[in-house]
Amino acid sequence: MTLIKNISGFRGTIGGNNLENLTPTDIVTSISAFSRLIKENNPNSSSLTVITGRDGRKSGRMIHSIVNSTFNSMGINVIDAGLSTTPTICWGVLNNDSVGGLMITASHNPEEYNGLKFFNSDGEFLSKEDVSKLIEYSESKNHTFSSNNSLGNIAEYDRLIDDHVDAILNLDILPLEEIKKLKLTVSADAINSGGSLAIPKLLDRLNIKYNIINSEIEGIFNHTPEPLAENLTDLSKSIKVNKSDFGIAVDPDVDRLVFFDENGEILGEEYTQVFCSDFVLSKNKGDTVSTLSSSNALKDLTVSYGQNYYSTPVGEMNVVKKMKEVNSIVGGEGGGGIIYPELHYGRDALVGIALFLGLLVDKKCKVSDLKGQYSVYYMKKIKITLKDSKLIDRAFNVISENYSDLSPNTDDGVRVDFDDAWVHMRKSNTEPIIRIFAEANTQDIANKYALKIEKEIKSISS
Repeated sequence: MTLIKNISGFRGTIGGNNLENLTPTDIVTSISAFSRLIKENNPNSSSLTVITGRDGRKSGRMIHSIVNSTFNSMGINVIDAGLSTTPTICWGVLNNDSVGGLMITASHNPEEYNGLKFFNSDGEFLSKEDVSKLIEYSESKNHTFSSNNSLGNIAEYDRLIDDHVDAILNLDILPLEEIKKLKLTVSADAINSGGSLAIPKLLDRLNIKYNIINSEIEGIFNHTPEPLAENLTDLSKSIKVNKSDFGIAVDPDVDRLVFFDENGEILGEEYTQVFCSDFVLSKNKGDTVSTLSSSNALKDLTVSYGQNYYSTPVGEMNVVKKMKEVNSIVGGEGGGGIIYPELHYGRDALVGIALFLGLLVDKKCKVSDLKGQYSVYYMKKIKITLKDSKLIDRAFNVISENYSDLSPNTDDGVRVDFDDAWVHMRKSNTEPIIRIFAEANTQDIANKYALKIEKEIKSISS
């Protein structure tokens, strides 16, 4: 497949030909380009340091060695965090003397994928302007490498997750002693990656017993890694067998989070934001931000607190930009991403777990009773593969024209708000597909609109 380059990083499958997949040559070129960008953004610094980490994919070690060596060849020092999580790297960059960070991960994509997530000196995704430069530099192949006396060095540091957990537990909002008194038991699916290290470190500190499934880190994912109900049947069984109070599932780089109740029923990745935001809003009033593809449940919750809700195009960088603009106190994405800026501006499943535990302290109820306390919506998600991007653009243009009387939002693909539902269709940032999201008050209505738009797109692009 063609190497995907956008605001979410660079991503592709392993092996094959240059520019068509994520090959060693592409990795060297990409990191050289990032190094050039770092130097341009820090012209007065004689010594530059970045933090690097990886998820549990088989290709991770190989890519990590290339990444670190390429940084060194460009005269940049590396703090190597080893097997880690994306939010840990983001937090680490922000809280160490680092000018950037790099996480080797393809997030929720299957194990044959891998990718590079680039972070600036604030531990945030690069701006659109910097991404444009990065892509330009990576394609120009015009890089100047350092002489022998100017090479960078590598320092291994395996306690960054511990530092990250310490920072979470130092947040003023968390009722730590009350959480410990709950004496909960949790089942968690760590999907054979960084969550296997990070989740126990957090739960141990909170006096929570746990059963971790898919904890082996051997380069193989035991199921499709996206944290959706159909991929998490073993977690549901573990909750029931171990009589857990609730369940946790994350993706391989631990920036997405979904909860299960004590009956083994998924609460839906769209409600991660809702639960965590409720706890935050109950303590401090402020605005929230999410994406055009996120459930209206967060908007309803925010309005119930008398605050403002804002939506953005999909992409963490877009959400963060808006959060800073409106001084939002919590935000994220509907796919299970929670951003709590008191810690850092990045999706963070670990802080999400902590905020959820705070909510349980306040609510004093079973997890199965939680969802009924919020607006209930149903969502249908569909993927369509269209090889020709021109066909995608044509389909979006035609649909936008067909529903012009409803004033569709075209900031990110096309979103159409009907009287009884909304539908959002957009190009994926991480895969060569179109994603369709439809939400309504019933599953039947959501299904109806999603299938209707799918049929229209296919007829237009055929």
